Amino acid sequence: QVQLVESGGGLVQPGGSLRLSCATSARGFSVYTMAWYRQPPGKQRALVAEITINATTSYADSVKGRFTISRDNARKTMYRQMNSLKPEDTAGYYCKAGSVVSGREWWGQGTQVTVSP
Repeated sequence: QVQLVESGGGLVQPGGSLRLSCATSARGFSVYTMAWYRQPPGKQRALVAEITINATTSYADSVKGRFTISRDNARKTMYRQMNSLKPEDTAGYYCKAGSVVSGREWWGQGTQVTVSP
């Protein structure tokens, strides 16, 4: 079982920034596609950003130009830098790892981000 530990959430004012991390001790991190999802209150969970094993990134239109996803294979950690935060970014943020070898997927426990004056 792969464990993903998320950190970096919290309360921030509109226009502010946060950096989220998703770390694992799993040996196979370098062959995991990593992704961030978010789930606003009362809504479904949706993909926000993804980074492949070759560090190719993709983003939802709503966060393009504001969020940046990256990975450090040596530290087995994925990061997401969130800038110019808006109230509509308020959500639970979840990390997902997907092995390109086995096809298995794992989820982190989630971290709350609240954007409010």
